[in-house]
Amino acid sequence: MKYTQIQDGEWIRPEGDNYREQCCDCGLVHNVEFRIVDGHVEWRAVRNAKATAACRRTKPKRSKR
Repeated sequence: MKYTQIQDGEWIRPEGDNYREQCCDCGLVHNVEFRIVDGHVEWRAVRNAKATAACRRTKPKRSKR
């Protein structure tokens, strides 16, 4: 799966209702959901183990310092 690269602190407007977020350093992937309740935005993130494993398989290994 392809992920959109965003910069730290950048505001985004997710498309659709199945938005995924990937950490650029470690490859951890979360499914992120948004909703509006009583005029307030709520969001939650759930770790996606399958997508994380797939991402980490293709990600180059970082050398330990």
